[in-house]
Amino acid sequence: MFSLARKRLTHASLPRAQTYASVSFSSPVNPNTVGPFQVFDRNVKRLQKDRAAARDGGARSRTVDYVRDEIADRMIERFQDIKRKFPTVLDLGSGSGHFSKLLDAEMTEKAILLDSSERLLNRDPDSAFDVEVERIHADEENLLQVIPPNSQEAIVSCLSLHWVNDLPGVLVQIKEALKPDGVFLGALFGGDTLFELRTSLQLAEVEREGGISPHVSPMTDSRDMSNLLGRAGFTLLTVDVDEVKVAYPSMWELMEDLQDMGENNAVVGRRHFIHRDTLAAASAIYKELHGHEDGTVPATFQVIYVIGWKPAPNQPKPLERGSGQTNLKDVL
Repeated sequence: MFSLARKRLTHASLPRAQTYASVSFSSPVNPNTVGPFQVFDRNVKRLQKDRAAARDGGARSRTVDYVRDEIADRMIERFQDIKRKFPTVLDLGSGSGHFSKLLDAEMTEKAILLDSSERLLNRDPDSAFDVEVERIHADEENLLQVIPPNSQEAIVSCLSLHWVNDLPGVLVQIKEALKPDGVFLGALFGGDTLFELRTSLQLAEVEREGGISPHVSPMTDSRDMSNLLGRAGFTLLTVDVDEVKVAYPSMWELMEDLQDMGENNAVVGRRHFIHRDTLAAASAIYKELHGHEDGTVPATFQVIYVIGWKPAPNQPKPLERGSGQTNLKDVL
């Protein structure tokens, strides 16, 4: 587990409205459409990321890169354990390229960034990268519409897959886009992420309004990821879980940073506002239940790391059951 302290940031002294949810002007989900269950409004999520990247010319967005930068650091360590140089690396749901900025010429010749938010995708210049960069503005849920099957040797995804509606389907598309013996390395938020904020808002809503509504998105459980990867057709699987804890002055700074990250609520059917007195109650509950002695409050980001390989004839395979020649008792 790793802890970070949120730096107090000084913004321009211009007055600005405090908002905690985005109103969707997109079309409602068609109930007659055949397909995966629609949990997230992808259009709203794109707009949230665009707005976050556009605030103060991108300066606000850069000040809240600390979580993604930390996870990208941990991902690059896992990537370096793969003793192979890849011609290209596809960064799926790249955002501004947190992972790709850590690639160098010994790992790959070119990074391909793909994200649904055009503003976030183009937030930082090519000079911020050590390798050649190509940018593709496309929806991660429609990967095979822009990336040909059997074309990639390595695909990575740093903290974007927790916003897709059809995670099993996206994993299948990733496997299909890989060449045989290609590797997928991903990191996504797990189910315990922001449990402090979730419980505080729920208790405050029950107390002030007599019911609850979703404000923190549902996320994948770590125990499900190996099954999902296996069902998608990956082999040689690795799944591990880690946590990043960040200390904030109060719940208000946490919610402000989540908005600047583009990580605010995008659940279909969500409430578009929260009463001020409910938020005040949630802040008090947060500090009472989870606060530190120094007055700060923690926020937990649970991160699930996954590695999977597309099957190939030259990959190592387990021997058939019963084919062993040595008795375990003799070894022990």
